[in-house]
Amino acid sequence: MADRTPSRGESVLIVEDDEYLSSVLSRILANEGFDVFTAPDGESGLAKALDTQPDLVILDVGLPRRDGVDLTRTLRARGFNAPMLMLTARSAVSDRVSGLDAGADDYLPKPFEYSELLARVKALLRRASMSAASTQLRVRDIVLDTIARRVEKAGQPVDLTQKEYALLEYLMRNEGRPVTRLQIATAVWKTAPDPETNVVDVYINYLRNKLGDTREHPLVLTVRGVGYMMKE
Repeated sequence: MADRTPSRGESVLIVEDDEYLSSVLSRILANEGFDVFTAPDGESGLAKALDTQPDLVILDVGLPRRDGVDLTRTLRARGFNAPMLMLTARSAVSDRVSGLDAGADDYLPKPFEYSELLARVKALLRRASMSAASTQLRVRDIVLDTIARRVEKAGQPVDLTQKEYALLEYLMRNEGRPVTRLQIATAVWKTAPDPETNVVDVYINYLRNKLGDTREHPLVLTVRGVGYMMKE
C-alpha cells in the first residue's frame, strides 16, 4: 500500500508533559504536513481536544492534573471519536489494557522510534478515514451519517422526518442514477405507490425545501419520463 499523505488541514493534538519530547514530535509531524497542537497536562489536553477537535490525539499515560487513561475515558464519554494513540513508559500489560479499555485505539511503549510513531499515526488516520467513508454518504455539500442518522448541508444540521431521511438516503445511495417513483415508494414506504396519490412528489418537494434547493443549482433533479436523481 502506498504511503499516506496527510489531507490539507489534518490535525494532531499532542498531550505530553515532557517538553523535549513534545517539541520533537511537533516538529516531526509538522514536517509531514500535519497541523499540530500541544498541551502539557491532562486538564489542558481535555480543553484543547474539545476546542480544536483534532483528527488524532497522541497522549502520555503519566500526565499531571489528569492522567492519560482518565483523559481518554472522559473524551470518549463526551462523544470525541477521533483516534487516540497512547504513549506509556509502563511495561505492565494491565496498564496498556486499561488504556485500551478506556477508549484508546493504540499504544506505543517508551522509548520508541519516531518512524514507528509516524507509521502508527498514519495507520490510525487511514483506518479512521476508511471507517468514516463507509458510514457517510456525500453528494456535493450534503453529508448523511448512516450511523447517527444525521444530515448536514454545508456543515449545518438539517432536521428531517423519518420518511424524508429515508428518501434522501435512497437518492444519495443511487447518486448519478435516475430512480422511478415506483422504486422510491418501494424502498421508502415498502409498498407500491397508490396511483390516486402523489406522495412521492410531495415528499420530494418537502426534501427540496429543507435542503434549500434552487432552480439554478438543484440538488434533486427531475428526470422527465423517469423520476428523480441526485447528481454530484
